[in-house]
Amino acid sequence: MDVVDLSRIQFAANVTFHILFPSITIALAWFLLFFKVRYTQTGNYKWMNIYFFWTKVFALCFALGVVSGITMSFQFGTNWPGFMNTVGNIAGPLLGYEVLTAFFLEASFLGIMLFGFRKVKPWLHTFSTFLVAFGTTLSAFWILVLNSWMHTPAGFEMINGEAYVTSWMEVIFNPSMPYRLTHKLLASGLTASFLIAGISAYRYLKGYKTETVKTAIKVSTIVAALLIPIQIFIGDLHGLNSYEHQPQKVAAIEGNWQTQKGIPLILFALPDEETRSNKFEIGIPKLSSLIITHDLNGEVKGLNEFKGEHPPVAPIFWSFRIMIATGLMMLLVSWLGCYYLFRKKEAPSLFYKILVLMSFSGWIATIAGWYVTEIGRQPYLVQGVLKTADAVTTVPSAYIAISLTIYLLVYILLIIAFATTLFYMARKSKDKEFDPNEFDPTTGQRRSISTVNIPLKQL
Repeated sequence: MDVVDLSRIQFAANVTFHILFPSITIALAWFLLFFKVRYTQTGNYKWMNIYFFWTKVFALCFALGVVSGITMSFQFGTNWPGFMNTVGNIAGPLLGYEVLTAFFLEASFLGIMLFGFRKVKPWLHTFSTFLVAFGTTLSAFWILVLNSWMHTPAGFEMINGEAYVTSWMEVIFNPSMPYRLTHKLLASGLTASFLIAGISAYRYLKGYKTETVKTAIKVSTIVAALLIPIQIFIGDLHGLNSYEHQPQKVAAIEGNWQTQKGIPLILFALPDEETRSNKFEIGIPKLSSLIITHDLNGEVKGLNEFKGEHPPVAPIFWSFRIMIATGLMMLLVSWLGCYYLFRKKEAPSLFYKILVLMSFSGWIATIAGWYVTEIGRQPYLVQGVLKTADAVTTVPSAYIAISLTIYLLVYILLIIAFATTLFYMARKSKDKEFDPNEFDPTTGQRRSISTVNIPLKQL
């Protein structure tokens, strides 16, 4: 492989690993705030049991996200010097804003959220949880501003091969930013929902049939069931925005080669770029035109309109269908869960096993969707401004191959360690019981908390 392909694979590996953890923490922080507020409102200890368990998971994900994010940022200099040389006047400040606002906010109050429950006033602990949640969302905002700008650049001018800002408002609120940000926040909500439901179902199957576990499953299932239809609606709007600004990406998603009217929605095909056609195609007539143009006979541009300027077709075509299939499975499972939990009051053990299998389904959908987004921008790094091949390093490809191998080995070990630790915590974590008169009226501090040492078989 040449240096361009190796650098792209290496950055893809880093981004794939990194995005796993923010996709959890962005929404998980808001779940934690909800659990804490519910405890404050009700005084029921089950909410703090849920809170304490998932703060451990949040801390683990936060640590891995920070470390992998730092590693990823190094590659701007090592593998993609042309990127910062060309658009550094825009990318640099946006990344700086993310650190100065979001990361500092999260880092400053994370310690209070994790360790301050017995040490600070109740309102301050709750407020710290809110600030951490707000910080994770603010971090996502700045990162997605930059990413969206790379897809739909606006508010700049090129002078001697460098991008200079003419309007920060246009840079930040570029055409695709609102759709991309909303889509990502909802994806994080679904990722966290299924992780909570799956790990809680695992605890349930292991004998922890407590109110704590049942409540965690119910809350996360309800949230997932509510978010899925919204995500489908936002995804449709995002697709229409992409067709307006990146029609070649949508053509690759649809596997549509010829500009024509009334194109089918292709359910299955093997795209062949050599013959510029699809093999073994199965589709629903005219449905794709209806989705894209809201007209059964609407005309849709094909890939042949963008020869040499469109992304590789097969990776996008299949990634999109993996994302959709996973999303539909989430819809089915979450709605089935609501049926069992509200109509039947209890779910069969098979349903809990399905939830366990779906624990990381949000990761699958997120990664597949991210590949659609990022591969779909090719051959550009910044759409219409900077091509990927023009930004790559001149470092020999052998060096990149060595570092790529090391990255992959480390990431595989870390993923195994993360999953193993998560399920170990689920097996070993015990609920805690809280004194109803928990707050000392004279000091405003919390009284001590005793651990319930109930044998697992009795739960």
